[in-house]
Amino acid sequence: MVEFYVSPSGDDSTAGTVERPFATLERARRAAREAGGDVVVHLRAGTHVLTEPFELTEDDSGRDGHRIVYQAFGHGTDAQEEAVISGGREITGQRDQDGVWRADVGDLVTRHLTVNGRRVERAGIDAIPGDVRRTTTGYVTDSPLNWRNAAAVEFVHRGVYPWTEARIPVASVTRDGGETVITMAQPAFGWAMEIYNSEWSGQVMVGPQEPTRLENDPSFLTEPGTFALDRSRPGHHVLHYLPHPDEQPNVVAPALEVLLHATGTQNVTFRGLVFADTTWLRPGGDRGFLHYHANGYYDGGTIGKVVLDDGALAVPEEQELIPACVRLDGTTGVRFEGCRFTRLGATALGATGDADLVVRGCDFDTLAASAIAVTGGRGVLVEDNLVERVGLDHSGSPGIALLNTEDCTVAHNHVRDVPHNGITAGPGQGTRILRNLTTDAMGVLADGGGVYLSGPQGDAENGAVISGNVIKDVRTPYNFGLYTDYGATWVRVEDNVVARADNTSVLNVSPPLEHVVYQGNFWDADPVGSDAVPAGVTYLDNTTITDPTGLDAATAAIQAHAGLLTKRA
Repeated sequence: MVEFYVSPSGDDSTAGTVERPFATLERARRAAREAGGDVVVHLRAGTHVLTEPFELTEDDSGRDGHRIVYQAFGHGTDAQEEAVISGGREITGQRDQDGVWRADVGDLVTRHLTVNGRRVERAGIDAIPGDVRRTTTGYVTDSPLNWRNAAAVEFVHRGVYPWTEARIPVASVTRDGGETVITMAQPAFGWAMEIYNSEWSGQVMVGPQEPTRLENDPSFLTEPGTFALDRSRPGHHVLHYLPHPDEQPNVVAPALEVLLHATGTQNVTFRGLVFADTTWLRPGGDRGFLHYHANGYYDGGTIGKVVLDDGALAVPEEQELIPACVRLDGTTGVRFEGCRFTRLGATALGATGDADLVVRGCDFDTLAASAIAVTGGRGVLVEDNLVERVGLDHSGSPGIALLNTEDCTVAHNHVRDVPHNGITAGPGQGTRILRNLTTDAMGVLADGGGVYLSGPQGDAENGAVISGNVIKDVRTPYNFGLYTDYGATWVRVEDNVVARADNTSVLNVSPPLEHVVYQGNFWDADPVGSDAVPAGVTYLDNTTITDPTGLDAATAAIQAHAGLLTKRA
């Protein structure tokens, strides 16, 4: 085995030994490629700042049964060091007489900020002031607006549909007589008028109504611990941060969108590393972020129409997916073990078309979108991970998401404090969602659950199994703790526990369920539709226990085996 060492205080002209470490991951990557055989790259304590994404290709693979490992120095011992791979940039500024900390950041654009090691929110207000009406190009109000950088303001539209949250930038603000005209960015606003279009239970909606929040103008800085980026002077953007009393800000501005991108790479492991501080600029551009469902958003193209029992709604026929800050494309045998993903501006870890991926024992927290999103993967294992405080910018993002996967397993994870679904699986084959614990899901948006599965799921021999999961405290009104939806087929739902949800589950959905078996589950209320089970559902030996103490006693064995395999500190 060959070993190399990397330190933030190292030197790339050295041999990369423990006494004389490299300075950069890129230099270590080249050394590992040249070495061959089993290679371990040890990252010493400190922040390893990237100025561009760390790129791995097929040539950076472990060959002939060998592996290349990137790990924190001392991994697996009490002396393990904290090695942070960061896309952030330290910012130096000063506090002015008005108490606001300011810094000229040149041409830097970011939607995120870290102060003293914690993510801070963009400054915002809850409504457009004054008497407001919508127009074909934006909004008009009778109130003057004192926004200092109107073209950087972003409107948030939470709950356009119950499961949807959009973001649309402002293009300009002008005064016209006694009115203020807010012109929204195009094509984003025009697209929004087309895709958020429905007739639902007799209610007709065309386009988004007034925003539920407005973000990112210095005039919005009234709450300590918030920031705004003023881009009104090209090349001299000014970062504004309102500190807490007696706070001395140590400021890091995320500058990269991607930390790691592996394409076609095989047999590489990452252990005990921290991935931190990225941004994602797309929502602030002219195309906005027109969220539809889960991690999907509209980016132009054909818009279809779905007719449901109680109405109809527009549906994008094609959607883009929120990108990941750690991206795997077509990799094989990649492992993430005991890593932490934090303060990231999009999805933390995303895999597309990957095989034999294992994500085990990792912690995901403080994320703008999802923790893990696997699309088109085969033989993926997501196990023993703690997922919490995700979807902070994009509330429709699930904690863990599978889409069009084959023989993938999500097991023994704890997903908690998430704004919509805890774990989701779209159409796929051989999906197994086993012995997970989800708590406090659906904290913001509605029409979802702790575990949500939709669409065709293979066949009688290789369908989906949802078993041994414990789902508690699904918070918003209009949710189903354990939710098989939208024409789900060939699914076994067995030996799960659901408590304290708006509804425990639902058997009548549109399109209807087919070849779905609910058996041996425990709830504190009967699922919707269980009194008249539809033809496509088998409902056997399920138990409703309304008394919380009695439900816990009856399900003690199931609850003991759900959730994390290894306790976290």
